[in-house]
Amino acid sequence: MQIRNGIFAALLCAALGVAHAATDEPTDRAALPEILVSASRFEESSNHVPANVKVITREEIENSSSNNIPEVLSQLGGLVVNGTSLGQLGLGASVDMGGYGATANSTTLILLDGQRLNPIDSSAVSWESIPLGSIQRIEILRGGASVQYGNGAVGGVINIITRNTGAKVNDVTVKAGSFGTVMTNADLNLGSGNTVLKLNANAANTDGWRENSAADLYSFGGKLTEFLDGPDQIYLGVNASHSNAQAPGGVMGEVGQGNPQLAKFNNVGSANKVDNSRVWLGDVQRLSDELTFEGEAMYGTRTSNFYQPYYSSQAAFNAGFASPSNNSLQSWSWNLTPRVKADWGKWGTTVAGYDFNKSNEGSSDQYSALAQQNLTLYGASRMNDSGNATLLSRSPYIIERFPLSSSVEVSGGARRQTQAATAYDANAYSPAVNASKTYSANAADLAVNFNYLDGQKVFVKWNQSFRFPNIDEFWGWDPVTFNRIFNGILQPQVSQTYETGGEWNVWQTRLTASLFQSDTQHEIRYDPNTGANANDPNVIRRKGIMFDSTTSVTQNLIVSLGGKLQKSRYAGGAYNGNTISLVPDATFNARASYTLDAHWGLGGVMTYIGSQYYDGDVTNTLHKIPSATVADVYSSYKSGPWEARFTIKNIAGSNYATTGGHGSVSMPNGTFVSSYYYYPSDPRAYYLTLKYAY
Repeated sequence: MQIRNGIFAALLCAALGVAHAATDEPTDRAALPEILVSASRFEESSNHVPANVKVITREEIENSSSNNIPEVLSQLGGLVVNGTSLGQLGLGASVDMGGYGATANSTTLILLDGQRLNPIDSSAVSWESIPLGSIQRIEILRGGASVQYGNGAVGGVINIITRNTGAKVNDVTVKAGSFGTVMTNADLNLGSGNTVLKLNANAANTDGWRENSAADLYSFGGKLTEFLDGPDQIYLGVNASHSNAQAPGGVMGEVGQGNPQLAKFNNVGSANKVDNSRVWLGDVQRLSDELTFEGEAMYGTRTSNFYQPYYSSQAAFNAGFASPSNNSLQSWSWNLTPRVKADWGKWGTTVAGYDFNKSNEGSSDQYSALAQQNLTLYGASRMNDSGNATLLSRSPYIIERFPLSSSVEVSGGARRQTQAATAYDANAYSPAVNASKTYSANAADLAVNFNYLDGQKVFVKWNQSFRFPNIDEFWGWDPVTFNRIFNGILQPQVSQTYETGGEWNVWQTRLTASLFQSDTQHEIRYDPNTGANANDPNVIRRKGIMFDSTTSVTQNLIVSLGGKLQKSRYAGGAYNGNTISLVPDATFNARASYTLDAHWGLGGVMTYIGSQYYDGDVTNTLHKIPSATVADVYSSYKSGPWEARFTIKNIAGSNYATTGGHGSVSMPNGTFVSSYYYYPSDPRAYYLTLKYAY
């Protein structure tokens, strides 16, 4: 504990040192280039964005120890990333930007070239569908942004922007390492005149370090861009992916107890297959000197199948289990997002747009012959489960920016989103149910931004954002029989946030920092006492401070520090003052890269994740998931078109977990016991990477 506290103190002191240097040294405007962001749905300088924004560049991704997008977001973005079976390929990762814990998947909005990737259920984003080599940059916008993006943008927005520049560098990368892990990636860039074609393919597989944790994935991405006059362009993008990941399940007990390598008894042989495909068309047109049009249309499909053979076995029959051994999901969605920007010169700018989205998902659960005998014994009304849900959203919005002077701007906006939801459920133990409901939610923000120098700004902001329930939150579980039940369509939750912060570029340092407080009404949460999802009647308050800094200490040494101190607590009711589960109070991140000469380089990253309550501990009376400090290091060698990199991940071999819970756990004899459980993170691992660019 003393070591962890020492690391915590060292990181905090280093961060304060960077901030002190940033205020004492003269400005060097040439030290760091201008950054473009899409916080208003149009590219602009970060100087004009009243928000805490971070951009991860392609160069930073390539010069890191990250193997996948979730690791990039954790190690380079400083975000809280967890999951129940991440493994070496980062599958099923959840990103929590707002301190929402178990509902992080629905409160952090993930975009690909401005188009939402979040499924309409509780599933994680299929990160594997985006080849790492296809990424130009990742923009991280912290805080509520429902005015700009609508549903789900309450904790923050991550916009993954793919490559469409004219560069024609091609490369092939092969990475091999621990647990039989092999990853390959190939980039092909073609072009003729104003036409640019980017193709990327990725394949990876691993044996896993736990029993029943092998995984493989394949993905392909392509983007064809026709550059017209000036900024005008039209582009067509496609990507597709397939993943097959075994699911070892949780480990019974508190973190550090039990054998983390063993799979849970009813997870042996289980696996989850996911197929994704997506196509999108985008257009950028300068209509006049004052007006610019942008718009995208996207259509995507997703199919998944979770197979759990235990529930087809004699052991399950003897224990009285009657659960499905096959669960299949089929979903589709399409979006239309036109918008226009008017530049009024000294009178500021106006952005007006309209987002249209329609999504559908159907589910089918199949029971084995033995399980059906149990269903008959317990009086089931049918021998399978099925469900279907459709969401239809319409959402106009407007964003205004008005300069009061050459350095002071007032900005604000508003959005109204209406969502019509329909649902059907027919399961083994309940009568068929049809439901429909239409809800509306409003978003608004108002900010003052003081950009007194290039790369220097201070802002004050008020924001209201919202999220509608995902379709899984229409259902729950009977706390006595543990059978699935339909709870109804919940109303949207609404968060109001007050934030002040800034950005400073001085003494070869870029520092961003902000203070925030957010109050959420009608928050959608799972109640372990009733087994149902519900709109919480109490206000939940989140407040804290976050910062991020990057310093060019010397021409060869770059150091980055970032962190977040936050509290996520009930502000009333029976749980007044209690902390939300699965939300650490503190996270810190430190990175360094050092170039020895024209060939050799070194680097490393260290991440600290504070302790947090296990999922299900609403009373805060149980033990906590302990804090953890994890470090990666790497060395690289470049010669001509070749680059070799050796990486050690979790160099100290820490035995830790970032996800766990407390509740009823099934036992082999068919009984349920109240217990802790957790999902262990990867131990120490070694990787060798070879890259050839031509």
